[in-house]
Amino acid sequence: MKILFTMLLVISLSINLYSQEKEQDTTKIEILDEVLVNAVRVNADSPITHSNIKKEALEKRNLGQDLPILLNFLPSVVTTSDAGSGVGYTGIRVRGISAQSTNITVNGIPYNDAESLGTYWVDLPDFASSVESLQLQRGVGTSTNGSGAFGASINILTDVVSEKASAEISNVFGSYNTRKHNVKFSTGTLNNHFELSGRLSQINSDGYIDRATSDLKSYFLQASYISGNTLIKAITFGGHEVTYQAWNGIDAETLVTDRTFNPSGMYTDENGDIQFHQNEEDNYKQDHYQLHWNQRYNNSWSTNIGLNYTYGRGYFEQYKEDQSFSDYDLTEIVIGGETINSTDLIRRRWLDNDFYVLNANANYKNETLNFTFGTSYSSYLGNHFGEIIWARFASNSETGDRYYNGQGKKQDISVFAKGTYRLNNKISLYADLQTRYVNYKTSGLTSDRVNMLVDENYNFFNPKAGITYKLSSLNNLYFSYARANREPSRSDFESNPDIKPEQLNDFEIGWRHNTNAFKINTNVYYMLYNEQLVLSGAIDNTGAPIRTNSGESYRLGVEVEAAIQVTKKLAIQPNFTISSNKNKQTVFQMDGELVDLGKTNISFSPQFVAANAFVFQPLNNFQISFLSKYVGEQFMGNTDSEVSKLDSYFVNDLNITYEIKPNSIFKSILLSALINNLFGEKYVSNGYYYTYDDTWTNPSQITTIEGTGYYPQATTNFLIGATLKF
Repeated sequence: MKILFTMLLVISLSINLYSQEKEQDTTKIEILDEVLVNAVRVNADSPITHSNIKKEALEKRNLGQDLPILLNFLPSVVTTSDAGSGVGYTGIRVRGISAQSTNITVNGIPYNDAESLGTYWVDLPDFASSVESLQLQRGVGTSTNGSGAFGASINILTDVVSEKASAEISNVFGSYNTRKHNVKFSTGTLNNHFELSGRLSQINSDGYIDRATSDLKSYFLQASYISGNTLIKAITFGGHEVTYQAWNGIDAETLVTDRTFNPSGMYTDENGDIQFHQNEEDNYKQDHYQLHWNQRYNNSWSTNIGLNYTYGRGYFEQYKEDQSFSDYDLTEIVIGGETINSTDLIRRRWLDNDFYVLNANANYKNETLNFTFGTSYSSYLGNHFGEIIWARFASNSETGDRYYNGQGKKQDISVFAKGTYRLNNKISLYADLQTRYVNYKTSGLTSDRVNMLVDENYNFFNPKAGITYKLSSLNNLYFSYARANREPSRSDFESNPDIKPEQLNDFEIGWRHNTNAFKINTNVYYMLYNEQLVLSGAIDNTGAPIRTNSGESYRLGVEVEAAIQVTKKLAIQPNFTISSNKNKQTVFQMDGELVDLGKTNISFSPQFVAANAFVFQPLNNFQISFLSKYVGEQFMGNTDSEVSKLDSYFVNDLNITYEIKPNSIFKSILLSALINNLFGEKYVSNGYYYTYDDTWTNPSQITTIEGTGYYPQATTNFLIGATLKF
């Protein structure tokens, strides 16, 4: 709250300082808002492969599902949901690359967790309701803040300043007792300078998977001051999620016989009956405080300074049977001559972290040059610890004892300069240079009570360059080269203390054609990796994927995205990706011997991904969209084992929106309906693959046993909602 108080104090002082300034029109307000993301976004003609999404497009399908699910129909995107219904823990992969390698920024502030490098959208439920626009850059993209982008970056701009006062109430109901309720408001600009806006949301769902419940709450509050060419914003947003764990998946046999079964929390009671721990939950809170000062000095110069503090804290709780005392630093006990050295127990594993960010950048532009330079600094402190809250045999433990304690510290400093120079009416040149210094240090024990001492420094240089050639007013060609370097995550170090950073050289060549009736973006990419951190297919004891260095590997693909206005009322929006994703050489231990498998497929990288939308709009206020998604077969490991193969799937959704504009009380009433998986496809979008050596069946021979886990997605389900706008 001290941070929030400081932000509001700055706003108050700024109001007094600039109270005599002239009125600001709406166009200038919007331009100043966009300065927040100017340093991490690219424009339409840049030689960077990207897609833009506006608030209006998100609003039609924003019925409680997480933001990755709303992006499902973009090129090269594959999404998944632990609970199967798009509420709770969700994930996104772009070009086959995990969320750990996708850079996320909110108003230019890094959102990826500094240690895990992942993005937990469940911590920000209903965040899409506060998104003004976002840009998805595929490949390395432009220089950004925070961890490097290895497959994509998603740059989010939250709600812009509204000139007019407004309010809205939204309610959604659907399958699996899914409910979403939110309220939003804006005061509009008061005295031509000040605006206050906000949102409160609550989402509940039982989930498609058994007991995969979600109880999600979030908020967004923004105070803005605008005067002349100055915009100051104080923003606070956050969420509290309580989700029943569904990250263990199920095996192949259970997938056939009981695809909604959830093994999480399962234990055997004293009578030998199967029970499920009712609080096998993930419980986490996250609060973000941002302060932004955007200043435009003249038609050429503008600056942005951004400050951020994020406070996260929470735990996940588990019932564990027959746990060894030694794993929890407990002492053996003797009762009646019998030695007891194991117990059933309930444990909580905590993460308590603080994250500070300072961004500063400046932009200069004229008729031929658009140049941006700046710096970003972040500091992270994460405390990891575990508690036993109940044990059948408590031994020498006391309430509040911690059976492990660990800490991670990370500092990240980057400096960049990038610009676009229009050489003539046909040719534009793009250059982007970034240096990044990372220090990561850990101490204490891991959750497995293993001493973890990491002290690594990384110095990365990430050059980028490109050229755009304008064939005509409707067509342009582009080519770009970009390099990215990226450090390992905490879990990478836990799996392998000698893990190496990864490097990517990304080559992109594309063609864009744009008319009112027909738009098409096509590009070919070649992503050449050194020591790429690929998903091994296995997961750790929290459901997080385990990664490993893969030596040399590559991704070669073609992406096509189009929008065809067939008639005034009918549009078609197809996209597809054809790719080859290979590890150049894979060596694997099978049956006790190292086997050279040669070139293999990279895990979770389908060769063909396609999507399409038929959009029929018979009236200006009435729209029907038929949405289709196809994902080809993919391997969950890097050995091309048939056991590890995920089948292809083809899923169709139906989205209907109807807007009523009454003459009184309400400005509008937006009615929305979404039928997911219209034809009831039984499909799996995610899973894991593991191996272990069996030395018990035949001690004289090592036999490698293969296993898999699957995350089934929901069959036909629906969401309906109504938004009342005042």
